Amino acid sequence: MPHVLVKLYAGRTDQQKIKLAEAITKAVMSTLKLGEESISVAVEDIAPAQWTEKVYKLDILNNPKLYKKPGYDPED
Repeated sequence: MPHVLVKLYAGRTDQQKIKLAEAITKAVMSTLKLGEESISVAVEDIAPAQWTEKVYKLDILNNPKLYKKPGYDPED
């Protein structure tokens, strides 16, 4: 039962979030061979000014479980 949480800069429309959730659902279904009923997707808006503190430092920096690292360092 995968639950995917996407954190992103605030400002995307609900329509964009729905399309993103649909695309993620399809990718999870295909990759893990699961039915749609097994998957949930949440989207959390983060203000750009809070990204480093609320996301980068907590979820990205030094996270050994991070499977795709970003190509940026907000502290540079």
